[in-house]
Amino acid sequence: MLNKITIMGRLCADPELRKTASGISVCNARIAVERNYADQDGERETDFFNVVAWRGAADFLCGYFAKGRRVVLDGRLQTRNWTDRDGNKRVSVEIVAESVYFADSKPAAPAAENRYDYTPEASGYIPEEDEPAPAKGRKRKAA
Repeated sequence: MLNKITIMGRLCADPELRKTASGISVCNARIAVERNYADQDGERETDFFNVVAWRGAADFLCGYFAKGRRVVLDGRLQTRNWTDRDGNKRVSVEIVAESVYFADSKPAAPAAENRYDYTPEASGYIPEEDEPAPAKGRKRKAA
């Protein structure tokens, strides 16, 4: 069976990062996806999708994206059955993002003050002597 989705849209709000009891990162977000066709008045309808990302994809999504940023997601569709407060059975459909990609240019100003810094220097990573030099613009940490 095949369950694969690739979708591009804009984040409706800042993604929310949480940790499970065992320390696994999970991020929830909502994206707005404009349809490719316009109605008779020339306006396009928009669909809204709930997104959940786990582990590294969750850290990346929450670390680099904010409300209004355009994002491309690869993943799968998932349905969840649940019961509301009144005892009615409900079904939710969400996208489980396995890969997250930038779909727009980097904003001029930082999206938020509490974003992660993924440079090797910030992570404390010190390359071995026989490893190639870091990418252009990044400096090695002194040993």
